[in-house]
Amino acid sequence: IVVNPGAALSLQSHHHRSEHWIVVEGTAKVTVDDTVKLISENQSVYIPLGCVHRMENPGKLSMVLIEVQTGSYFGEDDIIRYEDVYARG
Repeated sequence: IVVNPGAALSLQSHHHRSEHWIVVEGTAKVTVDDTVKLISENQSVYIPLGCVHRMENPGKLSMVLIEVQTGSYFGEDDIIRYEDVYARG
């Protein structure tokens, strides 16, 4: 996944999957429930099932990450969006 400078993925959660994000290039601002932290190249964060989460790029260059999903179902209808700058449902 490539996140452009200043861009953010939607604030969301899932009922059927957890995620593991690994930053390959750049720095990511990660929100997991009430915790916000910066992670850099070669660092990762685990997103447990049900946690409200978001990935943002606070940098001036594109941020690249690998997202690994594990769980019982990966359909788009398992994404519960709380905030989304792209107005997706």
